[in-house]
Amino acid sequence: MRILNADQAVLDHVAGRRDAIIGRTIDWANINSGSRNAAGLNAVLDALETEARLLPATVERIPTQGSTTVADDGSVRTEAHADALKITARPEAPIQVVLTGHYDTVFPADSRFQTVTTRPDGALNGPGVADMKGGISVLLAALEAFETHPDRHGVGWTVLLSPDEEIGSPASAPLLAELGARGHVGLTYEPALADGTLAGARKGSGNYHLIVTGKAAHAGRAFDEGRNAVAGAAMIAAALHGLNGRHEGVTVNVAKISGGGALNVVADNAVVRFNVRVPDKAAADWIDASVRAIVSAPPFEGLTLDLHGGFTRAPKPMDAAQTALFEAVKEAGALLGQSIAWKPSGGVCEGNNLHAAGLPNIDTLGVRGGDIHSDQEFAWPDSFVERAQLSALILCKIASGEIDAAKLKALRMETL
Repeated sequence: MRILNADQAVLDHVAGRRDAIIGRTIDWANINSGSRNAAGLNAVLDALETEARLLPATVERIPTQGSTTVADDGSVRTEAHADALKITARPEAPIQVVLTGHYDTVFPADSRFQTVTTRPDGALNGPGVADMKGGISVLLAALEAFETHPDRHGVGWTVLLSPDEEIGSPASAPLLAELGARGHVGLTYEPALADGTLAGARKGSGNYHLIVTGKAAHAGRAFDEGRNAVAGAAMIAAALHGLNGRHEGVTVNVAKISGGGALNVVADNAVVRFNVRVPDKAAADWIDASVRAIVSAPPFEGLTLDLHGGFTRAPKPMDAAQTALFEAVKEAGALLGQSIAWKPSGGVCEGNNLHAAGLPNIDTLGVRGGDIHSDQEFAWPDSFVERAQLSALILCKIASGEIDAAKLKALRMETL
């Protein structure tokens, strides 16, 4: 690979938009869009749609499916989600690139972390500035520049910006699966580490919610007539925790037990919420079977158990397609003076969904930053142009065939 004149013009286009790329990120991050803040999500979606309509592409809002949630009182409810934003150019082109991101954050509407500031060291500190409103700005900047390249006509692309990644993509998962199945290469814009390191292999993840129902009774007068759901939940939680260390790479995190009420009432309801992480399918099968064995019978008579949830993201190993794609990105990065490295991650993202659907993908092409999911979240301003240029050059090299997208897809299909 080498940077051709047409490629350089694309890179210069990105550099010339530096202030706008950073500025719109700050504007978006100053709008709270926690995963369950409907008003905030719609406000950010309006802003994203305005930017997207500047591209020579079809822009549409895609309704998402509802999802089932378990409330702390054990009731099962249906939850609505905001629309996804889909941006499409040249769907008839022989090579199709899928670019994804999410516009929700982990910060609820009442979070004290609401605005972007600049730290003394120059880093931007703000909610979603790295994860991943900065990534969305980088994504759009790369496409804006690529659309000036003379070879763009051989590459079609579809962007999906979803409203629910931070809660496991329950609403957008079918959309991701559909795009993953028909694309050749995927680019996703979770933040890289502060030094630019990418996530390589990713574990799979499952979220479970166990409803424990007992029988209420007066704790003094009729204790023996009650069946304590909270006590049962605690016993089950201990058994789940005991699965740790029994299978290589598998972890079980009991995250929350809710239920019960007054101290003089035997608790008749509880909910145990837990997450599992696995390195491969065999581990996923083992932990799912182990969980179901534990909840197949209550720990004592008089309780009923109702398990909800399961795996939301499959493992994403470094298979042949992933390895080849990472090496190509490393070569493109070297042309820009960027040293590209990667390492395994226990975290999950939309890249897991895309890989499971048959799409080789790089899923940490967003800005360099860190401390995500906390009020210390930050992004380095210089990384906005740097990362947008990397994505733009990847697109240029896909268009030229130097990154063989069709071959990458074929490699992935061999192991699907």
